[in-house]
Amino acid sequence: MSRTPSGDAVTNLILEVFRLNGRLLVAGDRLVAELGLTSARWQVLGAIALSDRPQPVAWLARSMGLNRQGVQRIVNELQKEGLVAFKPNPNHRRAHFVILTGSGKSVYDKAERLQGPWVSSLAEGVSVKDIATATRVAGVLREHLENAAVDRSE
Repeated sequence: MSRTPSGDAVTNLILEVFRLNGRLLVAGDRLVAELGLTSARWQVLGAIALSDRPQPVAWLARSMGLNRQGVQRIVNELQKEGLVAFKPNPNHRRAHFVILTGSGKSVYDKAERLQGPWVSSLAEGVSVKDIATATRVAGVLREHLENAAVDRSE
């Protein structure tokens, strides 16, 4: 079956997102290297910091769109370095909550301070309207993928 014009456009968008993701990971690694972080570690710290309540690793992974094993590996590294801690989960004996320690919050806050000027520079020349449209389209495509995954699991 051949692709529709919309399918061609989404394919081009997907390829551009893949290229963008690679560049963002390299730039993020450089931005937070002095803090002992990588983009992946920063992303996990952010998921913990921005969560409205403590979550176990599986929930963090789901919210990030990543596999649990990869997030667990990073959380274990962060725990060994004292940036996160495990807190008992009253609803599940083995799925402990992951929380930021004081050191973890400090490192995350420093990363966010570095990110502000960098992301503002990155956004130069792009309208807020265009950014909002790109965000909306990415969100719709993500929802389609999530719904397809749910449909397959039933």
